[in-house]
Amino acid sequence: MKYFVRGDIDGFFGLFIDNMLQLMLIQTLCIYVCKLPAELVNGYILPGAAISILIGNLFYAYQAWSLMKKTGRNDITALPYGINTPSMIAYIFLVMVPVYHQTNDADLTWKVGLFACFFSGLMETGGAFIGDWLRKHTPRAGLLSALAGVAITFISMNFIFQLYASPEIALLPMLIILIAYASRMKLPIGLPAGLVAIVVGVLIAWGLKAMNLTDWTPAQAAGDIGFYPPRQTATTLLGFLSNPAGWQYMSIIFPMGLFNIIGSLQNLESAEAAGDQFPTRSSLLVNGIGSIIASLFGSTFPTTIYIGHPGWKAMGARAGYSVLNGIAIAIVCFTGAMTFIQQWVPVEVMLGILLWIGIIITAQAFAAVPKAHTMAVAFGLIPAFAAWALDILVKPCLMLGGKTLTQAMEPLKQSGVYLEGIISLSQGFLVTSLLYATILAFIIDRKLNKAAAWTVAAAVLSATGVIHAFEWVDGNVANVFAPMFDGDGKMRYMVASEFAWVYLAAAAIMMVLHYTSKTTDDNLTLEQSLDRDPGSV
Repeated sequence: MKYFVRGDIDGFFGLFIDNMLQLMLIQTLCIYVCKLPAELVNGYILPGAAISILIGNLFYAYQAWSLMKKTGRNDITALPYGINTPSMIAYIFLVMVPVYHQTNDADLTWKVGLFACFFSGLMETGGAFIGDWLRKHTPRAGLLSALAGVAITFISMNFIFQLYASPEIALLPMLIILIAYASRMKLPIGLPAGLVAIVVGVLIAWGLKAMNLTDWTPAQAAGDIGFYPPRQTATTLLGFLSNPAGWQYMSIIFPMGLFNIIGSLQNLESAEAAGDQFPTRSSLLVNGIGSIIASLFGSTFPTTIYIGHPGWKAMGARAGYSVLNGIAIAIVCFTGAMTFIQQWVPVEVMLGILLWIGIIITAQAFAAVPKAHTMAVAFGLIPAFAAWALDILVKPCLMLGGKTLTQAMEPLKQSGVYLEGIISLSQGFLVTSLLYATILAFIIDRKLNKAAAWTVAAAVLSATGVIHAFEWVDGNVANVFAPMFDGDGKMRYMVASEFAWVYLAAAAIMMVLHYTSKTTDDNLTLEQSLDRDPGSV
């Protein structure tokens, strides 16, 4: 049994570049979007992320070597592992950025991020025991639709505007990414498309800068080259667990944790289909433990088993590439080398990769579900658009302070913008997306009893404030949960009660239909309807 083979070099460069792109985005977004101090990012977040990546990569390499020894095969490829991109984007834009905008407190923003990463890790660890059950009882449309909603709005839409603001630098790298990834064609001598796009973007940016043909200016140094060892933050995290500032974002953390569990299970299935059958429980346990370790050493971003195991296997990578990646990432983060890289690489040249991620996640949501469930996927996207509209379009128009909700709504309503509806649908939108797509998928399948059960869940989540509920405080939208005491000191057991009662009524109707209605043979199925002319459906 060989511990390293030639294909491990190719696999290493591919996985290393993938991880480096995530870390570059983390440093850029944390400093310039979340407004975290560079000392915090370089001294805690990046080393914490690196130690979790190193531990995970070493385990999955050991797992592959153990399987080789057990089976007598020498072609086992270790599971790829690194920062969870969807969770990274979600936790930055849906958790950390809102915290900073509300409080202007960078330390609190970081602690809430630690909270999110820690609980995501706990969920992933629990998924080792219940993951198969969750997957069995949740339609794929529900899980993928919610993720696609984040992808098309907070990933693709947000960054494509920034990309088109600097087309001379960002547009060609984006098109290189689309050409290479969408066509699935190899570049000359097997060069990684992400690396080529970044190199081309860097050359364009610095070339135009030298000729004074662009307004782009290099980023200032976000720290110094030095030694940044991992530093434990367990005391800080454990002391923060009782702070309500973290708990109010469970409506984001819970569905993202669920996505991570299901995604990891799907990636294990993908590896098995490629011929490498790894044990589910230990694979998911280390996946979750890696995220917990990240939070205990200062990182706000969960780790995960990556998609694409068959791709690494096709490169000829085995187990050694995983070890090389973990060590290389640790060296970069422990030495502060990311600062040097960020000074030379404009963030604009990386936006095409984010755009591609958003596109492919959204496309997968429609392609990976039964044809009849595409309607459910589309329905599940709507709450994400509401959240995006509130965050990008509405909130900037409302930063006037002191307005009541009625005062804010009236001028918008005259323009056809129903602010109260946007806010209601956006609150807990990831959960709402999952619920709506799941409910409609079961309705399409005429499993009205299961649809009713999920609708009752929607009623409970509405009543307790996980979805739909909000308060208007000094011109800002605030979360509200039940049970709670109102301003008069009275206990409120329900918050978004109007939604809760409607959902319960809908569930009752579904149960009545479930026991009384029969499907006749002359009724068209949705599959048949979708195959007809769209105008006749």
